[in-house]
Amino acid sequence: MASPAPAQDLRQAIRQDMPQLLELYRDLHANPELSMQETRSAGLMADAARELGFTVTTGVGGTGVVAVLENGPGPVLMLRADMDALPVEEQTGLPFASRARGTTREGLATAIMHACGHDTHMAAWVGTARRLVALRSQWSGTLVMIAQPGEETSQGAKAMLEDGLFTRFPKPTHAIAFHDSATLPAGMIGYSDGPALANVDSVDMTVFGVGGHGAAPHTTRDPIVLASRIVTSLQTLVSRELDPLDSAVVTVGSFQAGTKHNIISDEARLLITVRSYTPEIRRQLLDGIARIARGEAIAAGVPEDRMPRVTVREAEATPATVNSDDLTRATAERFRTHFGAERVRQVRPVMAGEDFGRYRIAEPGLQSLMFWVGGVPQARWDAAQRDGTVLPSLHSPFWAPEPDPTISTAVEAMTVAALGVLGRQ
Repeated sequence: MASPAPAQDLRQAIRQDMPQLLELYRDLHANPELSMQETRSAGLMADAARELGFTVTTGVGGTGVVAVLENGPGPVLMLRADMDALPVEEQTGLPFASRARGTTREGLATAIMHACGHDTHMAAWVGTARRLVALRSQWSGTLVMIAQPGEETSQGAKAMLEDGLFTRFPKPTHAIAFHDSATLPAGMIGYSDGPALANVDSVDMTVFGVGGHGAAPHTTRDPIVLASRIVTSLQTLVSRELDPLDSAVVTVGSFQAGTKHNIISDEARLLITVRSYTPEIRRQLLDGIARIARGEAIAAGVPEDRMPRVTVREAEATPATVNSDDLTRATAERFRTHFGAERVRQVRPVMAGEDFGRYRIAEPGLQSLMFWVGGVPQARWDAAQRDGTVLPSLHSPFWAPEPDPTISTAVEAMTVAALGVLGRQ
């Protein structure tokens, strides 16, 4: 790997960019857009890339943007930022807080907020593009920068791939992204070896019974009792069927049944989230859910034609994001050299989902890395360590990363990481 740009010179250049990047961030924060509806955000990203000399294609996979800059022979590096916001009503009290409203794909009218920090991702994407254009004498290869829609609904990466991301444009040898963190102080960098984020599956289960009067339960097959047994038995999938050193989550997030006190309904509905890190554990959990549902129904005397219906929402599944060993270790070492070891921390993987993992699955030889950039104001983080105050999480209506250190650190880290891949030897 080539030597990094002198840290002080890079930092000073980013500081000069920060007024414009913060203005962009505030604009994006105040004007969020829901998944697969990011037309305005995509326009801002496309315009910024065009001004820097990239060849820009819009409308990839819906509202996605692909910006390509060829700069001699060498690797093809893809840098990704996601653009979508969440159906959340903002409660941060910021002067530029979102007042936007929209309609979800399910037809629900809702407030909209960048409660996951994708506005910091977009601002840092523009800042990184500026720095890499300014430093193009120090690197050789092809830079492919994508602004991706629909991460929150796990649609965007798949849609861009299906629209020819790896066939219409230079196919990447490396892919790097970052995510703001609500568990690290602003300006801190975190990374994980191997799995960084989880497989996420949504499972719908309809439990059928035989309804009747609440005063005559012996004439029925109560689906609420049966569904309750299923919920309890599902807990053994992780606690009794997995190796204790494997991590997984099976959570029943919704239990819906019945309409009246004295009526035994004829069905109950469970909505389940399933999270894991490997394909093997994922398959074991999903198969186990179907097995337990059928087994409990047989034990309850439910007739064969009333067996539970278990549906895995495959179209919404999010694969695990797994960092490539070589790229992760080399980049982490570059971060320590550039920022100092005190600002770089190895962190545990999390059970949240991220569709960035789809790119490596689509191209198995791809070297891939997603790292974290802390966003918690230092004073709030210090106070939480002292008194145990619970900090707002990602997706919270109160989550507001500290913009300046989060964005400036992200630009610096993404630039350093990119030069590690593309830098002239």
